[in-house]
Order: sequence, then C-alpha cells, then structure tokens
Amino acid sequence: MNKKNKIIKADTIITSHINADFDAIASMLAAQKLYPGSVIIFPGSQEKNLRDFFISSTSYLFNMADPGYIDFSQTSRLVIVDTRQKSRLPHVSKLLTKKDIIIDIYDHHPAMEGDVTGSFEITRQTGATTTILSSLLQEKKIVPSPEEATIMALGIYEDTGLFTYSSTTKEDLEQAAFLLSCGADLNTIVSFVVKEIKSEQVTWLNELLNEMTAHKISGVDIHMSVISSPTYITDLATIVQKVVRMENLDIFFAIVLMDNKINIIARNRVPEVDVGKILSRFGGGGHSYAASAKVDNQTLAQVEMMLIEQLQKEVKTIQIAKNLMTSPAITIEPHVTCKTAGNMMTRYNINTLLVVDKKKNSYEGYITRQIIEKTLHHKLSHLPVKEYMNSEVSYISSDAEVSQIENIIIEGKHRILPVIDDGWIKGVITRTDLLNYLVQHNKALKRNETELGIKKNVKKRQIENILYQRLDKRIRQLLQNIGKTGDELGLNLFVVGGFVRDLLLNRQIDDIDIVVEGDGIEFAKVYAKKEGCRINTHRKFGTAVIIFPDNFKIDVASARLEYYKTPAALPIVEKSSIKLDLARRDFTINTLAISLNPDNFGTMVDYFGANRDLKDKTIRIIHNLSFVEDPTRIFRAIKFSNRFGFKIGKVTSNLINNAIKIDCFKNLSGLRVLSELKQIFEEENPIPAIRTMESYGLEKVIHKNLTFIPNTYQLLESVNKILSWHDLLYIDEQYPRWSVYFMALLNRCSYKVCEQICNRLKVPLKERSILLEKRYKAEKQLHLIENSLNHTKQDLYWALINFKTEYILYMMALAKDEEIRKAISNFYTHQRSIRPYIKGRDLLKIGLPSGPVFSTVLNQVLNAKLDGQLKTKKEEINFATEYAKKNKLID
Repeated sequence: MNKKNKIIKADTIITSHINADFDAIASMLAAQKLYPGSVIIFPGSQEKNLRDFFISSTSYLFNMADPGYIDFSQTSRLVIVDTRQKSRLPHVSKLLTKKDIIIDIYDHHPAMEGDVTGSFEITRQTGATTTILSSLLQEKKIVPSPEEATIMALGIYEDTGLFTYSSTTKEDLEQAAFLLSCGADLNTIVSFVVKEIKSEQVTWLNELLNEMTAHKISGVDIHMSVISSPTYITDLATIVQKVVRMENLDIFFAIVLMDNKINIIARNRVPEVDVGKILSRFGGGGHSYAASAKVDNQTLAQVEMMLIEQLQKEVKTIQIAKNLMTSPAITIEPHVTCKTAGNMMTRYNINTLLVVDKKKNSYEGYITRQIIEKTLHHKLSHLPVKEYMNSEVSYISSDAEVSQIENIIIEGKHRILPVIDDGWIKGVITRTDLLNYLVQHNKALKRNETELGIKKNVKKRQIENILYQRLDKRIRQLLQNIGKTGDELGLNLFVVGGFVRDLLLNRQIDDIDIVVEGDGIEFAKVYAKKEGCRINTHRKFGTAVIIFPDNFKIDVASARLEYYKTPAALPIVEKSSIKLDLARRDFTINTLAISLNPDNFGTMVDYFGANRDLKDKTIRIIHNLSFVEDPTRIFRAIKFSNRFGFKIGKVTSNLINNAIKIDCFKNLSGLRVLSELKQIFEEENPIPAIRTMESYGLEKVIHKNLTFIPNTYQLLESVNKILSWHDLLYIDEQYPRWSVYFMALLNRCSYKVCEQICNRLKVPLKERSILLEKRYKAEKQLHLIENSLNHTKQDLYWALINFKTEYILYMMALAKDEEIRKAISNFYTHQRSIRPYIKGRDLLKIGLPSGPVFSTVLNQVLNAKLDGQLKTKKEEINFATEYAKKNKLID
C-alpha cells in the first residue's frame, strides 16, 4: 500500500463497486495484470471476513491507493470491473465526469438504465466477472502467481456458488481449471467459500423464517422478511440463500436493518421477474436472479412499502394460458363433412380442429388430421365430423396454471386444449405449444439467460438436447459421424443455415448443408468412401453433394466468402472461415451454425444476432448493400416473411425500397428472378407474399404493365382453395404447382405482355408453353364448356382429357359457375383415369379389321363406361361386338 500524505500520479486507475465482494477484488487484481503500472482504488467490502482476509493476507499483491491522495488530473484511463452502475462508483465520480477520459469496462451484469458508457466494453454472460478477465490473461499468455490465482479462483467460486448457481457457464468452469493449473490453493478457497452456518447465524436464519410474509402480486408468489439487528450480520447473503433453499422459494426479499443502514437482498428463480432491475430503483443492482441494495434515511416500514409498490409496478401478471394459446381458435361445426375439415386444416396449416356447435355455443370435441386422412382413404369423407371426432372434452380457463395444462395435455394425452372463459372459446393450446414453453422455461431457469455481449464476440449456446429432441435417430447419427470424420481429417465442420433455423423453429427440415473449414470436396470424398456413397462435385465453388444408396443427399461446401464485382452479378468465391462464410448469407436468421466435431458437438454459434431475430420474428439483412449486390434477396425476404409469419425489419424494408428505387434489377438475369418467383409460388399459400411484393412495387420488375387488381386476388384465393383441395386428396401427385399461380397472375394480361414477360424472365420453352399457348387453350376450353347449354359426362371427358393437372386446376379456379367447377372436379376425381379394359387384340378376335375403326369402337366403349354401363372386360367385349354388328363393321 502506498504511504499516506503522498500525492500519487496515476495514468490508469482500476476500481469496482462499493461493498466489493470476492469477484470485484479478484477482477481488480486480474485487471492490474492486464494494465501494468495501474493503480487500484479499493472501494471497501461488504463482508467482514472478506475485508479481514484482504487486509491481512493479500494487500502486498495490489498496487493500491486511497482516492484522497491521487491526482486525478493526471489520469487518462479508468478501468471499471464487475459493475457499470454510476451509483455504485461514488469514489471515482470526478473521473466519470472528466473530459477526454478513456473508460474500459469489464462486467458480467445485465445492462441497466443509467449505466456508465465505456470507450471499450467487454460484457458477457458468465457466472463471474473474474472469468472474463482470466480468459483474457490466458489468451495473452499471462500466467498469474499461485497467490494471484487463488484470489481469482476465489472470485469465481464465490460468485457461482461453487458452480451451483444457474448463472454458471462452461467458461467459468474452464477458467477455474486454468487457475487451479496456475497453483490456486483450494484449501484457502474452501475456507472462505464453504460457509458453515455459525451459532449466531442460526438466530438470524430463524428470524428470517419467522418474519416471512407471502405476497401475491400479479399472480406471482413473492416472499419477504423484514428484520433488524443492532449489530452487523456476518454473511447475510449466505443466510438468505439458505432460506431460499430450505423453503424452496421462487422469489425472496430480505429487508434487514443493521449498522444504521437498511440492506435488501433478493433471490429469484422466475424468469419473468428481474430483481436486479427492481433493486436498481433503490440504488442497488445485480442480476435478474440475484441482487442487493443499501438504503439510507428510511425506516424499515417505508422500505417495505416502497418495495411492494415497486413490485406492483414491475411484476407483470404471468398469464401462462394467455401467452401459450393461439387465438382465435379455428373451429368446425359437427355436421360439416370430413372432406371440408381436411380442406380447412390445409388452408390454415393445422393438424387439429375444435368441433363446436354454434347454435348451442358448446364445445363438442376435436378431430385430427390423421383421422381425416383415414376417412379419405376409406372413402368416408362425405360423412360429418361428429361421426369420428374425439368427444372426450377437457378445457381450461385463461387463468389456469401450468401444472393443470401439463396434466391435461401430457397425462391426459390430449393433442389440443381449448381455453374457455364464460362459455366462449378464447383460443387453443396445442401439445407443441406446451412443449415449447416447457423447454424455454426450463432453459431460462437453468441459465437465467440475459442478452449480454458486445457485437464483436460470438454468442455460443449448447443445443445438443434440441438435436436429440427434434431429429430422428438416423440424422443425429449421421451428423455425429460427419463430425468424427472431420476430426480424423483435422477439419472443423458445421451444419448451417436453413437446417439450424428450421430446427430452432421446430419446422420440417428438408436440406442438410455442411460447411467445412478447409477442403470440402476432399472431406466429401473421404466420407463418401467410408459410407459407400456417391458424390457430385463442383470444383469452382468448392462444393459437393453426397448421395447415399437410398438417394438421400447432403450438401457439402468449403467455408467461403463471396464478393461482387458489379451489382446483381454472380459472386466471386474464395475459401475462408466459418464466420466469413456465414457473413456472405442473406439474412441473420440463416447465419446460425452448429459444430459437429465431437468435442463441441451441438454448440451453436451466432455471430449476427440470429437467435434474437428468430425470437423477435424479424427478417433482417446482414449488411446495407446486400440487396444492391444481389437483388434476388428481396424476393427471399418476402418468401421467408410469408413462410414463417415474420415481419421485415424497418431498416431492411427501407433498404428494399432503396434498391427498387435505384433499379438494382436492371442487370439481374431474368432466370434468377424466375427462380425466386417459382419458390414463392410453391409456398403453401403465396398470396400474402404476392401482396407484399405489390406493396413494394415488385410486379413492375416482372413487367411495367403488370397490375394486380381485386379480381386478381379473388382468382388467387380461388387457386389456393383448389390447390389445397387437390393436395390434400392427391398427396403423391406431382405437378408444377407454381405454374397455376403464375397463370392466374397473367390471366388479365394481353398475349403481347405475357410474351414479353416470358422473354424478360427467360422462361424455358416447355414452361413458356404453359404460360402462353396451353394456358390460352385451357381458358378457351373453359369458355366453351361454360357456354354450352348442356354437357354430358362424355362431352366433359373429351373436352378435358388432353389437359394436364395444372390446367385442370387452373380451369377449376377460373370457373365462374360452381356447377361447372364441380363437374370438372368430378372429371378429375372419378373419370380422368377411366380406360377400356379391351385392347386392339380383343377387337381382332371378334373379327374387326385393324385400322381407324379401332379408335371408333374403343371410344364408344369408353363412352358407355363413363355412363357406368360397363363394369367388366366381358361386358366391354359384348358391347363392342354388338356395336360392330349394328354398324355392319363385322358380320
């Protein structure tokens, strides 16, 4: 310690918060090693044993000074550790207001209102601030002495509760191990951290228990004890923690008057409540799960009243049912057919429908997609849903507790649970809704997750459990094998992009994209040989496709960066790291990666805030010139927004408008625009995306004269309805779904405009005929059908039999008359596959000479079959024989 009465000139000063704990002391010591020649201002300690330990045992390790003897005018840098709160730094208030002062901050607490802003900040979620500083020492290869390592380890052990607090991270354990390797003395650590309760402390423990009161605030149970002591209570925080554990309390506040000051200590296990924020109103702070404050010039009663008032403001009602449910509930009446129920499920993309009798306003039961599909299979779709619904009804009110919801859905094996208040259905909770909540709730309890960290630091999160929950065994095993092969080759491997995004969104995963930090093609060759697979390679882009014996495919790419020589041009590709590979992607939600190497298997890395944007349901671009460099990303933004129900971020939306304003599409290949349009039109319901396209004026990118009017959207809605009907009934039927929507968009365009659109988009000849000649033929044929006074089954059959699926569906959507639409539907469902059993050889046997007459006779047989007259081959032969004789074609 520096001698008093001597003014010290210090260029760099290190300090922490008043009432410093072990973590603050350890952090200052570690910071001193990062800033050689710095001076530490020790702000004082809350716990007596800490102060005694510090003064008697370790003062020689610190270059320490009293703030009253420091010439602050000579100080150019202030280093603050383990806090950012101005109110907890009164001893350096002069420096905080000094002009041109450089402030470096190292902290693990969540950001709060009124925090000091640093010139440089490292703030991230760890159990202790010492952990952050220790990792920096390790990176810089600065090895602390055994005495220094002991103090630093003590800070980590204390602030993580011997690694039992929910705030503990993997990094805390790693840095504790590092400090132990540097000679940290566990016996010394244990003597200070493992605090056996002393006889005098038992008194205060009982006092807290006896004085405990329960408050229900906004539906949350909060316990509070108010006590006073004429003397200082040693290790009060430890006693409070024991009370919480003994009584299994979710939220507990201890308000204790001692040494003429009121201390508030809070502990919390409810993720919806932030005690750090609450106690910041009292000049204190901390984390959402642990915080403290000191209050002067107030009575116990006043502080208790103030705290309750603050809790009433801050603690919001936790309405689990209201938060979980989807509203409004989609219902169907008992008399409606199973076929209609299936159409509704497809239209709304749901798997279960509530059956409600609207006349009685009563909930009757529910019916699932599996049941509907079975009724279709057994040709029972014309029957009402009440015949097959599950009528074992259960429901809850909107103030139901989680345990009640769990009991009904999990124990009662219910797939859907209505929320009913005063006889009215407010919404529904599905099994998936509940499971998602339980996963997130458990995660929050375990980690008390806070959004910390500066942007330059990657956020990592272990999601191996999600891989096991949401992937089938084959895919999990496959990913593990890929990681092991990468390890054998000394390569880092990641599964990236849409796979990770859809995994977190709990959506169906269609593609597996692997990125290799190194030679992706070489990896693909080795892995394919080991697994007996084929590969296709593309050397220019460093990519390969691994094809398994059952034709299952995996895409492999070398980590690469891309740059654009000119706007809208194809990118130039170079090998790079996983971070740069992710940086070249379109939107933040597509930039997540999961490590596959055995040592880090299941670790998700997030460089660009993708996880935040998934939670916020927002589409955000990565950099501001993204749309200029690749305008097709505008269509992809709209596609993803529509598919996931996400909003397009305000900045991203402004950049879309800007890119369109400067005509960034002028150099873009029409084929690339066509590809993006096809993908949008292939979505289950592309109509919202088409409306969004129009809101940005993107229809003019297709053609300056293309306009969408109300009738356009009416036709698109009709298309959507028809395609939903078709795809529900004919799951395996393949057809160019996109073309039906495209034909509908071109319906009111002149032939010349349609031709120019095809030229602009460089539509291939085969697809060009769909949008032009064949579309016009379909429209003309529909016109003839609608204008005929009477049409038989035979007339309709011969009018439609030569049209493929996409044209039939287009005609059904375009038909103005419901009877015509039903007739075409009947043809498609029942008649299009009708063919005679008999062949030419059968006609030869009855004596009919070969030639054009064969077609005449076979067509007559087919006409009779359409009327249901002929059921068997024998009947067809007899009919053909009689017809031939009657028309003197045979004797």
